[in-house]
Amino acid sequence: MTPDPVPPIIPQSHAQPTSERQAQGKFHCPACGAETIWDPSTKTLVCAYCATPAPSTPESLVQGTTIHEHDLARALDRLPDSARGWNAKAGSVRCQSCNAISVFEAEHAAKRCDFCGSAALVPYQELQQAIRPESLLPLRISEAQVRDSIRTWYSKRWFAPSNLGQKALTDTVHGVYLPYWTFDAQADAQWTALSGYHYYTTESYTDSNGRTQTRQVRHTRWVPSAGSVSHFFDDELVSGSQGVRADLLRRIEPFPTAELVAYHDGFVAGWTVERYQIDLVKAATAARQGMADQVRSMCASKVPGDTHMNLQVSIDWSGQTFKHILAPVWLLTYDYGRKSYQVAINGYTGSIAGDRPYSFLKIFFAVMAVILFMAALAWFGEDWKFHR
Repeated sequence: MTPDPVPPIIPQSHAQPTSERQAQGKFHCPACGAETIWDPSTKTLVCAYCATPAPSTPESLVQGTTIHEHDLARALDRLPDSARGWNAKAGSVRCQSCNAISVFEAEHAAKRCDFCGSAALVPYQELQQAIRPESLLPLRISEAQVRDSIRTWYSKRWFAPSNLGQKALTDTVHGVYLPYWTFDAQADAQWTALSGYHYYTTESYTDSNGRTQTRQVRHTRWVPSAGSVSHFFDDELVSGSQGVRADLLRRIEPFPTAELVAYHDGFVAGWTVERYQIDLVKAATAARQGMADQVRSMCASKVPGDTHMNLQVSIDWSGQTFKHILAPVWLLTYDYGRKSYQVAINGYTGSIAGDRPYSFLKIFFAVMAVILFMAALAWFGEDWKFHR
């Protein structure tokens, strides 16, 4: 199937009235009229006040909607402004501490950054409106599950301070949607190298006592070799977030992109969405480099012989497409001592990773215990020899 060149544009004849466009992103309770939010435990919209579920779910509204791949080269050349931006009432703030940009409904302005906990938030004005996400993984790990997961994670941290569980309160967890780019590409590579084959010869030498000895000496015979590798990359992920460290996100990946659903405001109702700061150009460059490194490793594994050198790889790229998606993450940011720590939980799979402090007192006593144990073994060994 031929990919769409750019994110689809709503024809002018089908454009919604301004009032309808501005109403997107808010869903009212059928019982009391209050605002509803996406509830990952029930996978539906639920009233934040009376807990009444909405009559229809976002999943039912987007069922059957096709998730499109977009031609990368054409999109980089001429992405239209109509494919950018959020709903009219959405606002953005930048955290002056971690630089994350959060998108939220204007009347729900955040008091603290959901990523680092800083209160240093300032309004953010887009120089150019962001590309809209067209698909996402709905948040499906509930807050109760996240708190239990964090407590279990705390309990398994060796050499952590005893009061870590009290200092790093689970009450401060926040659910957010992070921006991601996915990239597809067909890579056809040609490679050349020198293949090395080891062989051994026997040589004589004189040792320090003047005696003649023999030994095996390894040599390498080098011969030219060449070959090809073809590989299709499907949904290579590149994070567009600056609110969460890339190395921390890699530890809770993967996000199963095969289970993506079409974007609907209902999935993010009541939750913070981070606006990407790694744009399409930078993300595509990072994805290309990552894929090229993988192709080079594939080529290296194909070189015959015992070793190789002077590997040269030429890659022909085709079928390059992309998607802009949202992935759910739970975040816990806490201060311990004079340092801040962050824990991230995959909001779809439940994978958890994070930073934590160490108790130097526990480490000291553990080291002393090992030293005493080794000393005891040595003493008993000597005592056994003496009485033997």
